Amino acid sequence: MPIGRVILFDDDHHMYVLPDQGSAEAWWEMPDEYVCGFDSLARPLRMTGEPHQVTLELTGAEPAEADLRRLVTDHYQRFLYGQAPPEASDLAAFVAGLPGEGSNSPRR
Repeated sequence: MPIGRVILFDDDHHMYVLPDQGSAEAWWEMPDEYVCGFDSLARPLRMTGEPHQVTLELTGAEPAEADLRRLVTDHYQRFLYGQAPPEASDLAAFVAGLPGEGSNSPRR
């Protein structure tokens, strides 16, 4: 089961940071627009389901912290001009420093 904040990326490379799995599943509408995601431990997530009825689940127990940090940096470079992603070396502080949904990109 995903733990803590959920960081999702869509097919346009936008990042969405939601408080938890339940919030993300209720908020995300179209599973075919999902590319990848992570929980707060940087464990990769898979999205399944139908439009307006998605489910997130872990794809494994191994964290992919480097992938998460790379995708976050890419999002900042593409969409948040002049801003830098959190610089925390600690993963928990890095994830906590990400702007929550509503403050970093347009709502889906």
